[in-house]
Amino acid sequence: TVAGPERAMWRFMERLRSDPRLSDMEFKLSWASEAPFYRMKVRLKREIVSMGIADVDPVREVGEYVPPEEWNELISRADVRLVDARNDYEHHLGTFRSAEDPEIRSFREFPAWADDHLDPARDRHVAMFCTGGIRCEKATAYLLSKGFEHVYHLQGGILNYLERVPAGDSLWAGDCFVFDNRVSVDGDLHEGDFEVCPACRMPITAED
Repeated sequence: TVAGPERAMWRFMERLRSDPRLSDMEFKLSWASEAPFYRMKVRLKREIVSMGIADVDPVREVGEYVPPEEWNELISRADVRLVDARNDYEHHLGTFRSAEDPEIRSFREFPAWADDHLDPARDRHVAMFCTGGIRCEKATAYLLSKGFEHVYHLQGGILNYLERVPAGDSLWAGDCFVFDNRVSVDGDLHEGDFEVCPACRMPITAED
């Protein structure tokens, strides 16, 4: 994630796309009233998020991407099981109505939860979502490797849904946790009312 003045960010994106390897890179944009990061940090990692399963490769096999405009229809179907692929504290801030909370503290716990609670013979259609779509790519790839046939995930994640689906049609309830100093954004993508507790590092409200 990179933040800065709007003009600088457009130049940054143009520079990245000038590299043929990154020409089709998809950017997810959001705005903040002040700098959302304290400092610059660059880390080289094998993968952005890890579930601890070496042979899961979303580049090779991944679930079906569902555009935000088609998401409501999918998750309203009686034969679709809707699973929130995020951590429990993220789910508690906000989620889609009727979404199931796996109650995991980290993404590495997802495979064990899926093995215990999902069955390809029973759960013929599974839809999942996360903040920006990255975790769901791995989660759907994992389910496909376990024999699930109809696995879907929200294209671009929650943030893309909130940007593209009108508030009057939205099935989202609450705030969406984000990994910067804003802590959360509401259904209109405005900064929410949560802060991070200095002791437990969990999102809290003024009442807490």
